[in-house]
Amino acid sequence: MTYKRRYQKAAIISLQGQPTLLYAHQAFNNLLEALEQKKIKVFSECRNGFCGACKTKVNSGEVFYINEPLAHLEPGECLPCCCAPDGDLDLDLPATTYQGITQNCTDLSEE
Repeated sequence: MTYKRRYQKAAIISLQGQPTLLYAHQAFNNLLEALEQKKIKVFSECRNGFCGACKTKVNSGEVFYINEPLAHLEPGECLPCCCAPDGDLDLDLPATTYQGITQNCTDLSEE
């Protein structure tokens, strides 16, 4: 008897090498939604892979496409609006767009 693997490790999404979020496939529709939930700013327009506005460079890792993108992509680029990580992923997005744990700790110490 063969069993399907039910558990899949959540992918670690990093911004320029800085681990930023865990991506659980059952929690998000696509990578753009996960980034936005963490308050990471990624410009987007169509949200369907047509315009290419959210085009992002992938430093390491792979993505798979939920919907086939129509926008032109160069090797090493992805469209977060219509893809999901296929394992750990490092994106070339500036860490300054992320207001995460480090920023919050700084804010708390100033009170």
